[in-house]
Amino acid sequence: MVKKSVFTLSVLLSILSFLLSACGDAVAASQPTSLPAAAAAPLPTLAPPTPIVPELWVSPAIPEKLRVATRIDGAIIADTRESANVWLDITPKSSTPENQKSTWIYALVAAFPTVRDGVSLGELKAAWSGNGQVLVMSEATYGALKTVFGGEAGSGVVMTIPAEGLADTLWGNRSAWGIVPFEELNPKLKVLEVDGQSPIRKEFEAEKYPLQATFGLSCNESCPPVSLPASNRDPQKMATVLMTGVTALVRATAVKMEQNGVTYPAEGIREWLTGADIAHISNEIPFAEGCPFPKAGSKRLVFCSDPKYIELLDYVGADVIELTGNHFEDWGKEATRMTVEMYRQRGLPYFGGGVDLADAQKPAILESGGMKFAFIGCNPAGPDWAWARADGYPGAAPCGKDWPGAGKKGTGYEWMVAEIQKLKSEGYIVIATFQYFEYYSADPRPWQQVDFRMMAEAGADIVSGSQAHYAQAMEFYNGSFVHYGLGNLFFDQMGYDNPSSGLRTTNTRREFLDRHVFYDGKYISTELLTAMLYDYAQPRPMTPEEREAFLQEYFEASGW
Repeated sequence: MVKKSVFTLSVLLSILSFLLSACGDAVAASQPTSLPAAAAAPLPTLAPPTPIVPELWVSPAIPEKLRVATRIDGAIIADTRESANVWLDITPKSSTPENQKSTWIYALVAAFPTVRDGVSLGELKAAWSGNGQVLVMSEATYGALKTVFGGEAGSGVVMTIPAEGLADTLWGNRSAWGIVPFEELNPKLKVLEVDGQSPIRKEFEAEKYPLQATFGLSCNESCPPVSLPASNRDPQKMATVLMTGVTALVRATAVKMEQNGVTYPAEGIREWLTGADIAHISNEIPFAEGCPFPKAGSKRLVFCSDPKYIELLDYVGADVIELTGNHFEDWGKEATRMTVEMYRQRGLPYFGGGVDLADAQKPAILESGGMKFAFIGCNPAGPDWAWARADGYPGAAPCGKDWPGAGKKGTGYEWMVAEIQKLKSEGYIVIATFQYFEYYSADPRPWQQVDFRMMAEAGADIVSGSQAHYAQAMEFYNGSFVHYGLGNLFFDQMGYDNPSSGLRTTNTRREFLDRHVFYDGKYISTELLTAMLYDYAQPRPMTPEEREAFLQEYFEASGW
């Protein structure tokens, strides 16, 4: 029995040893081994996931510019909202990532010859609710503004028309207001303030402005790559140019400067000038060393200014100086050359006059808002001794049929027309000015219209008369804004008295300063600033009553 038990134990130990050996082999076999590449087992091939095709639905409220700017690779346009998986629509500002939303600014507008300058938000809401005020806009704009105003407009309030017909509709119905996206502004529309805010102003504060809508991209899952424009209004792409009339720092104006300080004339309107990106001054008078002390009542029409008076131009932030004035050569060649040198030393571009004919005819080139501006001007009125010459004689740039270089056609404007056409072909915004013949009434003469319109036909965006002591009418012509005369800026004409003609008027006190607005290479708007001359030297903003009467008179004189 003992032997059998020993045998049995031996067999069991052998079996256990075998099993342990087998387990060790299995463990070893499970460890990674290095096999020849050819012997590696092929990995299974997985089919790529089927890409989700973006099906984009665009709300009818989306402005056309934003619709065009929205690009999603491979997207197809869905016919209905329900069939889409990506949506471009009005959205709350706070609920959409920055790169998937766009804030759109709208402008309240009227026909350009509208006297009223602005409305309150309360008035606009009352109009939307239905108080008899007609509002004109496109279907897309109406769709966006329903969100702004919290619902549908009152019955019969909104007239929806294609965007391209809005200006003509407002001109046909002068009591109506329109609302347009900022990018659809054009110069024939007057932009009205809403609660004191206007999107064509440099000081515009978007956060205080009610007429805006936010559009955004939303998706079923993650949105496809897209980058929407942050807004339709980029302040970096905007520039304002302020055009002014006659500056002549002589006689009573100069006396007041001596009494009250050189900057006295500008104290009432300085912010208008310094607030412009480009402030234009047409200074008709040369500076001269030893210029006699001014006399308020002098009848002598030969003028000079004390060189210290240039401080006034510095004070108003002048950016470009026009030299077309027929008094520019009053104090002789040396004073004229010294005046030009004073501008050069200050880095002030000038045009319309110079140290010789070539200098006088060259444009002044400036840049602002990513745009290139060219100013060009001439003097058809003479006298001939005031004109610059090719032989090195300084003065104003001559033009018109009577100067020695007049062309074969007899107009004498060929050089200026050719230069405007050239500048336009090179991508410049062109502003053309005249020191024209002086008339003491608002209506432009027929020959004056021919000459000013010639520059508009050549491509000038703005044509402006710098000669007028008595402001003249304006018009839109060939896509340009033509203002035949802005009136005085800094000059002592509290009145004009011509005994030989019997003309007596104080309308020489009334002044236009034209603020032209440009955006992304386009001329989009003009604001007519109005001032009244006080104390023989100092223009002040007109009172509301003065402004209303002045604008009404000049809109009628312009045939509007």
